[in-house]
Amino acid sequence: MRTFVLRARAAPTDGKTLLASVGSEVHVEILAHALMNAIFVAQSHRPDVVIYLVLESTPDYSRTIRFEADVMRDIGGFDERALLGRIARALDASAGMGKEETRAVEAGVSVQTISFERLVQRLAADHALYVMDRKGLPIHEQVFDENPCFLLTDHIPMPKNTLRGLERLGAKKLTLGSRMLFASQCIVLIHHELDRR
Repeated sequence: MRTFVLRARAAPTDGKTLLASVGSEVHVEILAHALMNAIFVAQSHRPDVVIYLVLESTPDYSRTIRFEADVMRDIGGFDERALLGRIARALDASAGMGKEETRAVEAGVSVQTISFERLVQRLAADHALYVMDRKGLPIHEQVFDENPCFLLTDHIPMPKNTLRGLERLGAKKLTLGSRMLFASQCIVLIHHELDRR
């Protein structure tokens, strides 16, 4: 199983606001691109892939949307508009949820009111954690453990105190080179490296 977690610190947790933010400095398009590149391949989808999108611009609780490729059914296309629509639908389904609740949205899609830090703590119990960092070990040199979980962020860098917390959980730093890439590009390169092996 390959797991990806994308922390979107500027992404709103209201469906209408999310859709209205397309093309703005919030860069919600990154969510759709990451989802597309994590799950889909030409004329199919990748088996054994889970991606969590953690949206944090909220008046109450972060929203974590989980997409499980093996269980998902037709989501109405894989273009940016369709994928953002599915994300907005999950946000709409989360209305009124209390802290750390989970709600099913549709086959293979659920939403939780859980923070990035709490999610990663839970994943650390049965996943090997890898965080993207330009000062990390080059990905082609890394020996991957079973159930790798890759931690990514949107255009807002991961806070230093979060990185320290991830290190305490055993997260290993990985680099894909000296140039900063979009999270969705990192996902493609990670898949390529693991496929190659």
